[in-house]
Amino acid sequence: MNLKALLLSSDEKTVRILRRVLGDLEIDLEHCSTADDAIRQITRQRFEGIIVDVTNMEEAGGVLRGAKAAPTNKRALAIVLVEASIGMKGGFEMGAHFVLHKPFAVERAKASFRAVRALMKRERRMQMRVAVQVPVTCFGDSQYKAKTLDLCEGGMAIQFSGRTPKENPLRFSLTLPGAGPGLELEGELAWEGNGGQAGVRFKDATDEQRSTLRQWLSSHLPEPEQDDPPVICKVTDHSLGGCYLTTSSPFPRGTRVTLSIKSGEVKVHAKGFVLVAHPEFGMGVEFLQKTTEQRDQGKRLITALRAKGESPELQVEPEGLDRSSADDRPGGEALATEGSVKDDALVDLFRQQFQAPVETFLQQMREQRQTAESRSLSATP
Repeated sequence: MNLKALLLSSDEKTVRILRRVLGDLEIDLEHCSTADDAIRQITRQRFEGIIVDVTNMEEAGGVLRGAKAAPTNKRALAIVLVEASIGMKGGFEMGAHFVLHKPFAVERAKASFRAVRALMKRERRMQMRVAVQVPVTCFGDSQYKAKTLDLCEGGMAIQFSGRTPKENPLRFSLTLPGAGPGLELEGELAWEGNGGQAGVRFKDATDEQRSTLRQWLSSHLPEPEQDDPPVICKVTDHSLGGCYLTTSSPFPRGTRVTLSIKSGEVKVHAKGFVLVAHPEFGMGVEFLQKTTEQRDQGKRLITALRAKGESPELQVEPEGLDRSSADDRPGGEALATEGSVKDDALVDLFRQQFQAPVETFLQQMREQRQTAESRSLSATP
């Protein structure tokens, strides 16, 4: 089943280019020439992506707000196409996940939308639910009994047998049929319904737990979907807290990613979070370091990067958008990641200058790099 995207644009050239690009990427396109038509379609159909060609900021912002308010499209990826006069800052303030500058040619657009497609596929797969009923024990201030109603990679719907817990976060214990040992997952209640029904959003699942969930779900879905190949990136700058990667297909700000590099016969990987994205050029990633496992992964990845010398390459795969971040609402406030390395100049640059023009950002990063190199040389005996 192909991905679907809605495009709001009255510019014939833009429509023509995107029809070709998205067609090549096997993304079906629904075109609307007015904001009213776009909002009507958003209420009637599900889309993995909402693309808005900004000619009127008020109308464009209204369409994006309408998508987030629509139950079937609140998780759609929001992409805005802007002129230089609006820039990245204006696009983020409208609530976009990804900002692309006009005008663009076919190959430039295709490079950007490869990353968009990979993220669309991951987001759709995370939402694919399997109906299953197994007992669940929920631990908070007290112990609660429940059963699952359905399950997806990011969470589950459950039915409590008694009262619904009011505390968060919670710990959930369940055993999936044929999946071996039981799962102990941390989560939080995302919504509450009638009759003790509730939705659970999983938090900080380990790699092993995610793998177990994915394998079980893939074996029970009628049409399991393969992820796109990883994006190959080159590392230009890195610190204990993060790294800057050059690539023609960066992922949007707010994307959770897995970074991998081969060190000898071993593949080293770490979890990260995109804090700044420069379309067609690169992205700044902060390593996730909330748990001991994540901190150890980050240290191993940095060690492997340093062993490779200058400009090593690594692979990056999207894990989905962080829907709890401040970036998921208009305004583009600085993201806050728990467990961050303190006083990390590179990560601070990602946080503070994510809206800056790419040339300005790169100049600041070069100056920061030169300062660090000078300090290192002066400290050498």
